[in-house]
Amino acid sequence: MKPYATWKYVILVLAVLFGLVYAAPNLYGDDPSVQISRSSGEALTADFAARVERILQDAQIAAAASGIEEGQWVVRFDDTSAQLKAADAFKRELGRDYVVALNLASKTPGWLRALGARPMNLGLDLRGGVHFLLEVDIADVRTRAVDRIVSEVPTLLRKEDIRYTGRRQAGDAGILDFADETRLEAARHAIAKAFPEYQLTVAPDAPLSLQVRLSESEAKRIVDFAVQQNLTTLRNRVNQLGVAEPVVQRQGANRIVVQLPGVQDTTRVKDLLGATATLEYRAVADADAYTAASTGIVPAGTELFYTREGRRPVLLQREVIAGGDNLVDAAATVDENGGPAVSVTLDGAGAKRMFAFTEKNVGKPMAVLFKEREVVTNYNAKGEPIREHREVEEVISIANIRGVFGKRFQTTGLTSKEAHDLALLLKAGALAAPVEIVEERTVGPSLGADNIRQGFSAAVLGLTLVVLFMAIYYRVFGLFAISALLLNLVVLVAILSVLQATLTMPGIVGIVLHMGIAVDANVLIYERIREELRAGTKPHAAIEAGYDRAFLTIADANITGLIATVVLFALGEGPIKGFAITLAIGILTSQFTAIVGTRALAQLVFAKRKLTDVPVW
Repeated sequence: MKPYATWKYVILVLAVLFGLVYAAPNLYGDDPSVQISRSSGEALTADFAARVERILQDAQIAAAASGIEEGQWVVRFDDTSAQLKAADAFKRELGRDYVVALNLASKTPGWLRALGARPMNLGLDLRGGVHFLLEVDIADVRTRAVDRIVSEVPTLLRKEDIRYTGRRQAGDAGILDFADETRLEAARHAIAKAFPEYQLTVAPDAPLSLQVRLSESEAKRIVDFAVQQNLTTLRNRVNQLGVAEPVVQRQGANRIVVQLPGVQDTTRVKDLLGATATLEYRAVADADAYTAASTGIVPAGTELFYTREGRRPVLLQREVIAGGDNLVDAAATVDENGGPAVSVTLDGAGAKRMFAFTEKNVGKPMAVLFKEREVVTNYNAKGEPIREHREVEEVISIANIRGVFGKRFQTTGLTSKEAHDLALLLKAGALAAPVEIVEERTVGPSLGADNIRQGFSAAVLGLTLVVLFMAIYYRVFGLFAISALLLNLVVLVAILSVLQATLTMPGIVGIVLHMGIAVDANVLIYERIREELRAGTKPHAAIEAGYDRAFLTIADANITGLIATVVLFALGEGPIKGFAITLAIGILTSQFTAIVGTRALAQLVFAKRKLTDVPVW
């Protein structure tokens, strides 16, 4: 046999070491744990240990370990009952200044973590967790779009000095009444030029009334944008829970699926998913707010609100200069006096309105209205949770306009924590429309453990059958194939761990299927060796020919399999993608181990021996 290249042995040894090191973390398992972080995002210090210890002692709970891990305080426990009890104690004692999340912390040794070795993430069906199906309130999106029409169009007509006799809202349209047809046509021309996305019609029974509504394409775009914005917002909010590999994806026209493996505290998740927060920039009305608050009579075109500090009444114009829909970015910063502030960036439409407003109102006050819709969970006398929706509308800042600005400016009048929290919510994006939970499922850890046991049993059974067949039918070469298959499995798990892939039941199915596919290459090689022996080729030459001439056939078969996995990944969703990824990686690793691995073993065993026959049945 020809000498085998040294670099191929080196690559094989490196593959073995890579597989053993990066697959090893999956053997250590997880600890039930409680993960604590500050709501403000500030890092916790070692001084926090005394507070954690005191809370655990008061609750009479023993912790297995406690300390800072990857920037968060993690308290480990020996069982889930202690974990749940401790989480309740931490939430009660720490309050809303801290985020307390249930999780499973890996027991991987520090030296492996230092090498970047991490275990695979387990999916919802293996680890347990919660599944939510959320429905976006499309009616609310359309209603607010019509409100914008009723607000923007009259402003345009006043600017163009086109008088109208009345305005109202009917269904999905804003209606403007005019005294004569000349003014109606002038309004039609001005609106069509300024707002090409609006559809303008005149009903036959009302020839002097102009109906303004969104075009079908614009209405569809607004709804689609609202769902996409909610999708992004929910992803950012879920990240606050510290969940490994959450799934947040769109389903259909107006639904969003949220899957959180390992999470057991559904109440906290519901509160987080349902909360909405946004800002509105409005002009302060000249009327007396105290009189309006005491009499309950609010001047036309204004709304009554109260300041956050001191609950002082404020009258604001109904017209919104810029709102949450116009926010592009927000970041906590400091103003020119060193005080906390939120730096805000508006989109083109919002910047245009803000510039036009500030240009005409320098020196006049403008207010920042904070609006939040949150879900509050209370408990009745029986301890049963009662979830209520709460609307919060507060004026957080009133300041005189010092100069003309448009796209970028600062919002002041906040505390440091308020500035951070507000910037976080705004940057994550306020929910563009309310969401309702229409389906909720919880997968318990015990069910996930059963799935793991069943998947492991299937994998062991499949491996055992393949090992028996190969060892009996191909003898020594069968043992080579088994060694390559074991290396293949180790390298496959290592690659999935490095990629931090999420293992689900379909993924396990892909691994089991791959074990049968992985030995196909060896079967092709060994059958080719048999054919060469039948043709009278000498044993060493037959082994060489078997590996050399079967290569193209193996490559062709694997390329066909890869094409199938690409199609599955492109067209599939969720678990199907996981199955396709696992199978694709398995095909690539089997190409290496079946050809390079078994040939290296054959070279080491047979190269220097005199053979009269090849030990295959």
